[in-house]
Amino acid sequence: MTRIDWRLEWQRLRQVRLSELSLEDGGSWPWLLRVLFCALVVLVVAFGAQWYLAAPVARDVSDARAQVETMKSQYATRAFQAANLPLLERRMQELDARMGALLSMLPTDSEVPALLDDISDAARQQQLDIDFIRLASTEAHPFYMTQPLDIQVRGDYHHLAAFISRVAELPRIVTLHDFTLAPADSESLAPTDSEANDALVLSLQAETYRYEPEQAEAGSGAAVTP
Repeated sequence: MTRIDWRLEWQRLRQVRLSELSLEDGGSWPWLLRVLFCALVVLVVAFGAQWYLAAPVARDVSDARAQVETMKSQYATRAFQAANLPLLERRMQELDARMGALLSMLPTDSEVPALLDDISDAARQQQLDIDFIRLASTEAHPFYMTQPLDIQVRGDYHHLAAFISRVAELPRIVTLHDFTLAPADSESLAPTDSEANDALVLSLQAETYRYEPEQAEAGSGAAVTP
């Protein structure tokens, strides 16, 4: 085996002019240059094989592994559901019953006048003067409709507190918001009223809710006179 003189090969490599190189004369290139050229060719081929051949396969393998994990998770979930199907069915029946009970607390369009009458009766039972109870425009939400009611009544503090308590205890769901309490105008009260100095005006907004599978258009406002 011929021994390579590295110093000589290095000198020959340094004397090479790239502009004068030709592939036809590759056999006469310095040994180090041929080694470097072969290494470059190997790297280019390896990179091309990795990019065009191995990378798509690797992506397919990664996608397949992710799909396997997803299928395993789905299988575990469905196996749990199958094993607990009777329990899940009982819970679903319980939820349906609770949902039905909650929906029964939401007034329909035909029940809103009765709800207004209940609020008016609650005010009269507490000896309050009703300025107005007005329906505002309904507001649509993804699964239900909100029906606001603007209420203004006047009377003494304890009767107003009792009125709020009675409205909150109505069998239909009614929530109370935006309370405003101010002294009543003494000129609007009867001169013989012994509690004139204690009279207050309570303004608030009540909201009731309707379950609407198919959302209806917002209705127009109406007024209820005492």
